[in-house]
Amino acid sequence: MQFDRTGLSNEQLLSFYNALIYPRLIEEKMLLLLRQGKISKWFSGIGQEAIAVGATLALEDDEWILPLHRNLGVFTTRRMPLHKLLKQWQGSDEGYSKGRERSFHFGNRDHHICGMISHLGPQLSIADGIALAHQYKHEPKVTLAFTGEGGTSEGEFHEALNLAAVWDLPVIFLIENNGYALSTPTHEQYRCHDLVDKAAGYGMEGVRVDGNNLLEVYQTVKTARNYAVQTQKPVLIEAVTFRMRGHEEASGVKYVPAALFEMWEKKDPITQYANYLKEINLLSDEEITRIQQQLKTQIENEVALGLQTPPIRVNTALELSDVYAPAIPAVNPGPAAKEQRFIDAIAEGLKEAMHQFPELILMGQDIAEYGGAFKITEGLFKEFGNRVRNTPLCESAVIGAALGLSIGGFKSMVEMQFGDFVTCGFNQIVNNLAKIHYRWGQAADVVIRMPAGGGVGAGPFHSQTNEAWFTHVPGLKVVYPSAPADAKGLLLAALADPNPVMFFEHKALYRSITGMVPEGYYTIEFGKARLVQAGTDISIITYGSGVHWAVNYAMQHPGISIGILDLRSLQPLDYDAIREITAATGKVLVLHEDTLTGGFGAEISAWIAEHCFELLDAPVMRCASLDTPVPFAQELEKNFLAKARLDGYIQRLFQW
Repeated sequence: MQFDRTGLSNEQLLSFYNALIYPRLIEEKMLLLLRQGKISKWFSGIGQEAIAVGATLALEDDEWILPLHRNLGVFTTRRMPLHKLLKQWQGSDEGYSKGRERSFHFGNRDHHICGMISHLGPQLSIADGIALAHQYKHEPKVTLAFTGEGGTSEGEFHEALNLAAVWDLPVIFLIENNGYALSTPTHEQYRCHDLVDKAAGYGMEGVRVDGNNLLEVYQTVKTARNYAVQTQKPVLIEAVTFRMRGHEEASGVKYVPAALFEMWEKKDPITQYANYLKEINLLSDEEITRIQQQLKTQIENEVALGLQTPPIRVNTALELSDVYAPAIPAVNPGPAAKEQRFIDAIAEGLKEAMHQFPELILMGQDIAEYGGAFKITEGLFKEFGNRVRNTPLCESAVIGAALGLSIGGFKSMVEMQFGDFVTCGFNQIVNNLAKIHYRWGQAADVVIRMPAGGGVGAGPFHSQTNEAWFTHVPGLKVVYPSAPADAKGLLLAALADPNPVMFFEHKALYRSITGMVPEGYYTIEFGKARLVQAGTDISIITYGSGVHWAVNYAMQHPGISIGILDLRSLQPLDYDAIREITAATGKVLVLHEDTLTGGFGAEISAWIAEHCFELLDAPVMRCASLDTPVPFAQELEKNFLAKARLDGYIQRLFQW
């Protein structure tokens, strides 16, 4: 095997050996601890160490790496203390994720490592966002993301590479091709000859390397890093290697032909590198024995320290508080106000936020020169330039990039052209954005604007109001304004908040509703409902379009005293206001446009039944849309919407 030592001193070559052998020796110890029941699970990287170690050595210490669960060498080369890693692997609250994550599913800002999730592919899109942050800050930095050959079959792989190519981002995508995704061999994963062949399809440079040759990996990544920084373009690297143990220890290796183990055993990266150092007289067998013994002693000391772990301390209040980053205090509006349409209030809110937060980036399909499908961002590109970015049609990658921007110190707003299209980015929202602060304290400073709702004859794929999907997910905030002043103030609050916010905007209200809107910058606190009007007969709890249905109904039926509560935000929820309006009448109707089964009204009804039962004079009722997709034909859509059944429910409740 040939090794290129160009530009490397003898001291560096020897230090590389220490960096390479250290994770192997740790793994051997961890496998022993696994059998002893002192750690619960292990994903072995034995045989693949040269990739993680070589790639990490090739980067600057402050350049972000997004590793996977077989990349112990990334963590050790970034000098993370073994005793704390061991606490992490035991699920200790003294580990990096306070016992909330297993093995390598954690990140750490001090070491510039972004923690993976089990879905693998989403890591690649986050790398795009971190690289974009470097570009905005004019920093000569690269971002490196790992994936396996199995991960290249995921749609996120395509989206992330395409986005990096289209946006000219300095990202290195590193495929560890070890032959198997758990037990699935490569011939069942792809049909191209080499995975690096995919690079040409994205218009990026690609190179295939021997993943068991430490210096080849190091020099290739180093060259790719310099190229990416100088040209501001991505690179795809395929590192060919082999996994010498099971996907994880419990899965075994019976599905792997014995001949493969024999072949790859001869290519062991540590043995080959040690032989090279002996050939150039930098290392002897005696010195190898001494180095390994020294490292084993160090490992034993670190393990002894790491095993001194007290039982985990359960603190429910801390568990709940760590789901979200601390919120930003509200900013009261000034006295001046003007009448605006709902859509204009949102547009003005975005513009105010762009001035208030120089680090805010807007992203979405057609939102730049064109101004977006609903023209809400019209004119912003002319004023703010590349802070307003058109995106390819890749919702998942853009949401992942938004998270990467947050890691890089930016805020971002992602516009779904229609809220229905959010399904394409669902994984990023519910598994990355929502969980990341709880997992390792990293804020996801992202707002996703969701033009939603029916009543405009747009059919089943442009009319859904799907807020209930997200209210169930801890870590997300869900906002749904009904009035122009609230739309602006809540949007500004969402953009100020360091947590991920799903911001629903009802399309039918855009140009049909007007109201007085305070001028300038102000915010409305989440979790504070608005009492639209008081009543003594029936209380309607609602939000979005339901507010206007309720108000119109009350105006047309003056003989019924109807109290109307506009929730404004669904997560967090104003339970005090719900209790107060329940007490006011004893009869409650929960009204929403979403379909009945599993709608958010069920949560409100259950809470009232559990906490306000003594205040009720009748059962809590729910008025919602039919449990069907949203139909296109005007008469069918009218029949579908909850408004068609509002009178029936109110009359039943009134007569109870």
